[in-house]
Amino acid sequence: MADQRRDGRDVRGSAQEAGTAEGRAVPDETARAWAALVATARRTVADGLVVGTSGNVSVRVGDTVLVTPSGVPYERLAPADIVGVDLTGRQVLGTLTPTSELPMHLAVYRATGARAVVHTHAVHATAVSTLVREVPLIHYMAADLGGPVRVAPYATYGTEELAENTLQALTDRTACLLQNHGTITYGTTLDQAYDRTAQLEWMCRVWLTASALPGLSPTLLTETQVNQAGQRLKGYGQQR
Repeated sequence: MADQRRDGRDVRGSAQEAGTAEGRAVPDETARAWAALVATARRTVADGLVVGTSGNVSVRVGDTVLVTPSGVPYERLAPADIVGVDLTGRQVLGTLTPTSELPMHLAVYRATGARAVVHTHAVHATAVSTLVREVPLIHYMAADLGGPVRVAPYATYGTEELAENTLQALTDRTACLLQNHGTITYGTTLDQAYDRTAQLEWMCRVWLTASALPGLSPTLLTETQVNQAGQRLKGYGQQR
């Protein structure tokens, strides 16, 4: 059952429960961040962005990066399953092995102002990663990701080579595709990183759908048009 751990305990993962890790006290801020991370990871499954234990999520709290563990279904994660590393990759919280994509996550944190990172194997975005070197400018929301979304060259998962390829593709961007692999986005919050992942998947789906009609090619925007939209997006929504 989704809310049952292997030992039968309820693992709904509220911040109130997330107060210990292997018997040691965890600061409230860290406990709340872990609960939010688990909720985001479960959302990637519910929204069809990952299958099984593919993909991973992380969030930074001070100099500690909380990450999903390797090979553990998200519905099984409990408050006591917290996993945390420092920016060098040394494990400082928990006993479960961190995600195999830890080098990629840490590279993003060290090189950018990211506070959260989401990596998925979203279907349409992964399909697009096999076809082009850059996501065609099918929609102005590319501006919210920093401009045309690049595709990082393929490298074996979990390697420093993939981490380096990812950083190159993320230059002046908050999202990129990973060739024959998936997506990675980052933001100042988990919600922002997740929303960027969903937006990227949607854009890739739109382009694939428009490109599927025989004899027709979708119209694309220019970088100037996308930049103009980006300026307007800065004032979008409720200003505080």
